[in-house]
Amino acid sequence: MSTLPRHPSEGTNRERSAPAIARAARLLADAGVEGARGEAELLAAYVLGVPRGRLALADGFTSAQRDRFDALVTRRADREPLQHITGVAAFRHLELAVGPGVFVPRPETELLAGWGVEQARRGTAPLVVDLCSGSGAIALAVAQEVPAARVVAVEGAPEALSWLRRNAADRAGAGDRPVEVVAADVTGADLLADLAGRVDVLLCNPPYVPAEVVVPPEVGRHDPAGAVFGGADGLAVIRPVVARAAVLLRPGGVLGVEHDDTHGEVVPRLLTDDGRYVSIADHADLTGRPRFVTATRRPADG
Repeated sequence: MSTLPRHPSEGTNRERSAPAIARAARLLADAGVEGARGEAELLAAYVLGVPRGRLALADGFTSAQRDRFDALVTRRADREPLQHITGVAAFRHLELAVGPGVFVPRPETELLAGWGVEQARRGTAPLVVDLCSGSGAIALAVAQEVPAARVVAVEGAPEALSWLRRNAADRAGAGDRPVEVVAADVTGADLLADLAGRVDVLLCNPPYVPAEVVVPPEVGRHDPAGAVFGGADGLAVIRPVVARAAVLLRPGGVLGVEHDDTHGEVVPRLLTDDGRYVSIADHADLTGRPRFVTATRRPADG
């Protein structure tokens, strides 16, 4: 287990945080954590109870705070996700509760959510469905940013459902329009049968990593495998979602599905081969890698 080098405290006097943050950043970098300096600052801000941008103006660590900071940095150096340590994940304009049992939402998924928000805003009272909702990141972002939308979030894993319901309740308490939570397997043949032909926007961030891919420790040790891996080729969930979405979407309704960066050709091809979609396009993430596909449900007479 990695540990920070100890430095003597000065009783109840406060120790300047900058040297401790610098040492923590070096430890995290040595442990292979990307963005080590930023994460060290976020942990310091968390311990001090201030926004990261105000660290320079904050009082230094008390002895107890320094001990806590050291312990949290040690956990992060052992590759426990930062979001599990702090208990929250930032996503667009939200802070979501996360922890063991639920997939930590990633920044790249904000692009799919943003596309969904744009599409939903085109309607007056759109019906939006989020499949494989996990923590509820996409569904809750749409509900917050498109108050006129009816949003349905579907999740099948019991532990993830607990986090989804907690986040949905928190956001409703904060004044956002409530999200309807449905416990269901998204690959089910009769999924959301009562909504067939009525959905305006359907979004999905499914498990899509091919089974043999080696993932970072934060993912392999802490994210639920069922939310990460999508079978041998990564398409085990995407295939039935593509088929079911065509039933759920109204003519002219739109679909957005995140996928592995190796799926930039194969997932659009699945949509083309299905025959019920038009305007199929793949989109890159901020690193230029293929990340999500969009399509429009073909009109009945199209």
